[in-house]
Amino acid sequence: MNRSKWKNVKDELFANGLGVAALLTLIVFTLGAVFAFLSGYDPNAMEAMARLKPPGAGHWFGTDDYGRDYLARALYGGRISLLVGFASMIVATGIGATIGVISGYFGGWLDNLLMRMLDVIMSIPSFLILLLLSVYLKPSVGNLIIIIALLMWMNVARVVRAETMTIKEREYVLYAKASGQSASGIIWRHILPGLVPVIIVGATNNIASAIMMESSLSFLGFGVQPPNATWGSMLNSAQGYIAQAPYLALFPGLLILLTVLSFNVLGDILRVGFEPKLMRR
Repeated sequence: MNRSKWKNVKDELFANGLGVAALLTLIVFTLGAVFAFLSGYDPNAMEAMARLKPPGAGHWFGTDDYGRDYLARALYGGRISLLVGFASMIVATGIGATIGVISGYFGGWLDNLLMRMLDVIMSIPSFLILLLLSVYLKPSVGNLIIIIALLMWMNVARVVRAETMTIKEREYVLYAKASGQSASGIIWRHILPGLVPVIIVGATNNIASAIMMESSLSFLGFGVQPPNATWGSMLNSAQGYIAQAPYLALFPGLLILLTVLSFNVLGDILRVGFEPKLMRR
């Protein structure tokens, strides 16, 4: 991909204070999840005498209704939430990009078949499918990743297909066809490099969507099961203590909000950076 586009992204990022804040927020949250063991507490260790302690020196985020350190549970829960987000993004982007490229490049009956299939899938409420699949599949991180990915690839496929149809009409691609290069060679050498910006922007937005889906499922009790925690399951557990211990809902809710907003902000910056016409004058 053209280096000038990455320079545009860099310039746009550092010219936007909100973008820098979003990037730093995600770095801090990721490092917190990776080094969660440094919290000094077992996230599942219960202590009856320390139930519902408010945030303080001993427990920065307080303790929950079982006396478990809430900061430790938030950090370990972040591992699962971020893992589901990134892994679902990778799977969904791979599926969507593959179908989008095939549909856009070959066109004809194959394009019609794939797009009609996509329309049928998109016409079904995704959250309803999400709940039904979660009921019939054993709750686990792997199943969550698969389910969420299968519901997110459609938008990537649409965008990639449209961009592929544009790129395949450019002179260098037409010349490659005329010179006898194979379809797979043309796609790999000429189509995919031009799709990188579109795929990166779509992938960034997919992470935010995946985290929201995982949080929603965990909040409704269909995600990762206790005693393991995710930010969504922590919100679910906090429902009965809103008046008594509002911090139980505040911290995981804030983590979800900041993470999703940060990914959305970075997605907008990438989109503007990769499209020079949208750059600020």
